[in-house]
Order: sequence, then structure tokens, then C-alpha cells
Amino acid sequence: MTLFWRASSLRSLRMLPVAVLLFAAHTIMAATSIATQPSQTPDHAASYYHYGLAHLYEEMAVNAGRSDYAAQAVEQYKLALDADPDSRLLQDGLADLYFKIGRIREAVIAAQDQVAKYPNDIEAHELLGKVYLRSLGDMQSPQSGQMLQLAIAEYEKLAQLKPNDVETHLLLGQLYGVDHDSTKAEAQFKAAQKIDADSEDVVLNLARLYSDQGDMQRSVEVLSGVPVDDRTARIEVALAADYDQLKKSKDAIAAYRRAMDLDPDNLDIERGLANALLNAGQLDESQKLFTQIVTAEPQDAQSQIHLSEIQRQQGHYDEALATLEKAKPLAPDSLELSYNEALIYDSLGRYDDATKLLMKLVAGSAHADGKYSDQEKANRGIFLERLGIIYREENKTPEAVTAYKQMVELGGDYVRSGYQGQVDAYRDAHQWKEATAVAAEAATALPKDRSVQLMYAGQLTDTGKVDEGIALAKAQLSDKSSASDQRDVHFALAQMYTRLKRFPEAASELDSASALATKPDQTLYVDFLRGALADRQKNYDEAEVQFRKALAIDPQNPTILNYYGYMLADRGVRLPEALKMIQKAVDLDPQNGAYLDSLGWVYFKSGQYALAEANLLKATDRISTDPTVHDHLGELYEKTGQLKLAVAQWQRSMAEYAHSLPADADPSDIAKVQHRLENARVKLAKVTTTSSK
Repeated sequence: MTLFWRASSLRSLRMLPVAVLLFAAHTIMAATSIATQPSQTPDHAASYYHYGLAHLYEEMAVNAGRSDYAAQAVEQYKLALDADPDSRLLQDGLADLYFKIGRIREAVIAAQDQVAKYPNDIEAHELLGKVYLRSLGDMQSPQSGQMLQLAIAEYEKLAQLKPNDVETHLLLGQLYGVDHDSTKAEAQFKAAQKIDADSEDVVLNLARLYSDQGDMQRSVEVLSGVPVDDRTARIEVALAADYDQLKKSKDAIAAYRRAMDLDPDNLDIERGLANALLNAGQLDESQKLFTQIVTAEPQDAQSQIHLSEIQRQQGHYDEALATLEKAKPLAPDSLELSYNEALIYDSLGRYDDATKLLMKLVAGSAHADGKYSDQEKANRGIFLERLGIIYREENKTPEAVTAYKQMVELGGDYVRSGYQGQVDAYRDAHQWKEATAVAAEAATALPKDRSVQLMYAGQLTDTGKVDEGIALAKAQLSDKSSASDQRDVHFALAQMYTRLKRFPEAASELDSASALATKPDQTLYVDFLRGALADRQKNYDEAEVQFRKALAIDPQNPTILNYYGYMLADRGVRLPEALKMIQKAVDLDPQNGAYLDSLGWVYFKSGQYALAEANLLKATDRISTDPTVHDHLGELYEKTGQLKLAVAQWQRSMAEYAHSLPADADPSDIAKVQHRLENARVKLAKVTTTSSK
């Protein structure tokens, strides 16, 4: 449980403050003592007089920040207590004043004195517990741990004295949570739930406990257990946040909309909905909401940043930069702002500007001792990964590898990502030996990581060690493996067999994966791979059946949209439909080189040569080592009478094929490119000869 949670939680506890208005004399007189020992007859008039002065000085001390007024307030409280020593109101007021003016020790002593006098008195324990809580909420020192234990002890006592008090159980549960004792925290929240099952605070605290433990599904179960008609806006917001974490965008959006209906003027809820829509790719509605938010709160830098992100995804790069410029004075130190600016430069092909910003972010996030908080690791991991991607786009393989190696140094899940990035960088550069060496290193470093072992198995298979690769992949299957793990292995084997053109075996593996697919996203992946397998076998009708099944599950999946659209475009059939699907894929991922190539190709097939060239050139910037992109450009240039450019592109295509893996270099494709190149050379020679005469 984070410190932020602790502080914010404690601030939200329901604690009664000292009265802010002068009480009438009878109010003090009504504060009776339960002392068992004889006490003096209280002088209520004198007590009221000094209390009035004490409160006046207290207000003056708080408002003016003057220590002399604070001292006067303390003295007047003491005089009031001399006149009425058993007044609980005055005792509470003095202890509270000590806390307000920073005299924590005296506040504790005053409250402890009350408990010592009245060991079984609820009010005395409430007073002391309150002082401990307030001290804990403001203290960031070694003493805070001691204060936490003291606060827990007091509320444990109160839970005994008030076993049916919901608030006490909630407070004690929160304190156990701060102390990282989730078992005891859960017990207290459930005790509160037994007393008042309909309490909003009970539901929210129990759900928060589970979410803090990373068990979002259990948190959702608690929150969704409240009937829809009985849910408050706070419950719906908490439910939406959990759905966000679970990547259930549709459910998150629905929960935020219900919260908006309950509290339509709440900008925080509107921000949540706008973010959920952004995450779901519903850019137009998200943009509309963020624009409304920025209009209502022009100083909201975060919403400006999100608005810029939407503009970037829409391809409106100049607008995106302009929006960030407005946000910079509001958040000059924002890491997210700088990162988004780098993404825009990357989209514009301004790689030097992008890398400069990212290198600055990487340098600024570095710790000499190599020790990072979880959030620092997350930020640094994001910066390094993006830096690696841009270096790969620039064909700067050594620089990309260096960035990914720094990810490995972060430890945890970043080790896997760092190794994967290195392998991908070497594969982009057709450096197969180096890619295999890194994959082997990763497999040795992470022997129990199934995904890493499968990565290595795939690399072995791709580089000719087929039997070894297949054996390693199959070794990841065992009776002890979970259904999820077994499914992933079958998926990997299906892809390996497909690349090897061992289609029956690929189909068998997909059947095994399908039997283990229990969720829509898993079924989607089966359908997609079956479609790809059918396409490789030129069974286009069956491929279409499978792709449509997959899109029925996720109509916004860019990978499927692009594959399906390209399959149609490459055959020259239903081009408007193909264009629509590919354009949608590009809208969802504007910088994907493969999608840009598909878009250029469908424009070429449609006779829109200017648009074809623009997109194919963009694609070469992203995936310059892909022989297919250069082949497509060659065909375009030949069609438009630019034979020299056509020859250059086909020569480049053949060069890339020479360095490609066997699985990526279909002999028939190579033969076609070679034939086009030879024909173009002949034509070019004839043109040159004719022009020279």
C-alpha cells in the first residue's frame, strides 16, 4: 500500500474538529464528568469566560500564524480547565490546539492522560485515537511507525468497547492496511459489512483493499455486487477505475457514464470518462470531452496533454504541438508532456528532436546507485523502450540495443522486455546470429519464463535449427502447466509450423489452443491465426470466414483489419472495402510501417498513385529492411514511368531478400521481383539507347 493512499485515506476519516463557534454556557455545563473520584465544584462562569478567550486566541493564532497568540490560547484553555477540570470539551479542545500549533508531544500527553483517568471510557479513547491519527497523517519521520502502532492499539480498544460501530471497524481496517496487514484489514471491513451491508464506505474500503493487492477482479465483484439502482457515483467511479485496470474499456466507459448521470457537474468523473474513451480508441468523443474540460478549467495541464495525444493519434501533428505549447507553462516539469512531444516528433520523422528529448528524459530519470521506485522504473522503462524503437526506425541497431540493455538493468518484467527489444532490433537489421545469441542469453537468464523460452524456440526454428526449436517449445508443455500457459505454447507452435509451411501441424496446434480458449480475446486469436493459415494456403474464402469471426469479437483490432484488408488488396478484389479496413488500422496505429505499406498498396491497386507513393515512402521510413515495401515501390514507379527509380527499389528488394530468413523469403516472391527487375533493366536500356541516338 502506497504512502499516498495512507495520507489521503487518513485525511478522509470522519473525525470531529474542534468547535468553530463560541458555545453557550449551558453547553459546557452539560459536559458532565464520569470520574469516579470526587472532584471540585466546577465554576462554569469562569470556565466559559476563559474558553471564549482561548477560542478567540486560537482563531487569531491560526489566521495570523503568531506563536504568541497560540501561547495565550493554551494558557486560557488551562485556566478554563482549572475552573472545570472534568470538562471533556475543554480537554479535547486543548489536545486539539496542541496538535494545531505543532506541539504534538503535548497533544499526545493530554490525550493519554484522559485514557489513564478513564481506561474504559469511549470518549477518552476516541480523543487519543484522533490525536494519533492526525499525527500519523502529518508526520513523515521514524516516529510515524510508532504512532501507527499506537493508533492501531487505540482503535482495537475502541472496537472492543464499540463492537457494533461501523466507523470504528473502518478506521481500524484502514490502519491495518497502512501497516500492510491485509488479512486483519479485510477482517475489519467484513466486520463492518456485517453491521451495515449497504454502507457505501464499507463497499469502497473493501474494494480498495483488493485493488491495492492487485486483485482487480475481486474488487469488481465487491463493487458490482451493489445493485445498479443503489450505486452511488463514487461506487461507479471506483468500478470504472477497476475496469480500466482490467483493460475492459467498454465496461469502464459504461460505469463512468452512470457516474456522470448521478453527478453530471463533476469534472473529475468527466476526466475519467474522457480517459476511458481515449484508451478505447474513441477519439472523437474523448476529444470533445477534453475540450469541454479545458474550456471549464484552462489551467488543467493534464487534460491539455491528453488533448494533444488525441490530436497526434489523429495525425494533426501541428495542432498537437500547439496544444503542448499551451500546457508547458502550466506543467514545466511534466515528464508526460515531454514524452508526448517526443512521440509527435517521431510521427513527423524528426528523429533527432525525438531522440534528444528522450535521451534527456532517460538521463534525468537515472540513479547512480541503480535503485528505483516502481513508478520510476515504469517511467524509465517507457522512455528507454521508445528510444529503442526510434533507433530501430533509423536503422541505428547498436544504439537501439544499448537502450534495451538499460531496460534489462531495471530488473523485474523489464528484463524480458529488454531482451525482446534486443532480439527485435537485430532481426530488423537481419543480424540473425546476434539475435539468436541474445535470445539464448535471455533463455539462460530467465529459465522459468515461458514466453522467453518460446521466443528462443522461435528464433532457433527461424534460423534453421528446426528440431531443436520445436523440442524447446514442446518442453514448455507439462501436466503442471496452467490452461493459459498451455494455450500460449500451442499458439507459438502454430505460428512456428505456419512459417515452416507445415500446415496440418499448425492446424492441429490451433485446435488444441481453441479447446483451451475460454475468453473472447483468446477465441479471437485462434480465429485470426486460422485465417492467416488459410491465407497462406490460398484458401481465401475460409480466411475471410475466420477474419470476420475475429472482427465480430473486436471490430477495432488493427492487426486483423490490416491483414484482412491487405489480403483483399493484394488480390485486387473489393478495393473500397479493403481501403476502409486498412485506413481504420492506420487510424488506430498511424506509425505502423506495415499498415502504411498496406495503405499505399491499396491506393496503388485503386490507381491513386500519388497517395500510394506518399504512404509507401512513409512505410520505408519505418520498415526499411522489408523487401515487400521496396517491391511495392518498384511496381509504382514502373507504372508511373519512372524506370530508374523502379530498378533501384527492386534492387533494394532483392538485397533485403538475400538477408531475410527462409520463412520470410518465399521463392516464388523472390522470382517475381527478379523477373520485374530484369524486365525493367531491359526497358531502361532501350530507353537509354533510343535517347542517345
